[in-house]
Amino acid sequence: MNNKPLSKTDLEYWKAILAEERRRVTEQLRHVEEDVLKKSQRDATGDLSGYSFHMADVGTDNFDREVTLAHASNGQGIIFQIDEALKRVNEGTFGMCTSCGKPIKKERLKAVPYTTLCVPCKSQEESRPVPPSQT
Repeated sequence: MNNKPLSKTDLEYWKAILAEERRRVTEQLRHVEEDVLKKSQRDATGDLSGYSFHMADVGTDNFDREVTLAHASNGQGIIFQIDEALKRVNEGTFGMCTSCGKPIKKERLKAVPYTTLCVPCKSQEESRPVPPSQT
């Protein structure tokens, strides 16, 4: 495999893939915002009284809401990564590993089109121990 950047045609292809992925994730976030986050807990549960009948129900409702918020946060992170990948497309550096500078295999780009690392560099990154302050 050579260390040449992707061709202009390849970059346009990946730009379209990234734009579609961004649209899909944005639509999911819009759905979460409209159906979950803009509703009060009372509206979301259908409880007309505003008070749950059982503490376990309140706990379940809160847990579900926290999971939804975590998904929304993850979605925002993915949109940021897609936007950064689109910048790399415009710069002509998309598809090159930001760690070693080698081309990222197309199979990896198909799986995670906004990735910045090739498989060996990603594996190396994941095998590093986490500092105690971050556990």
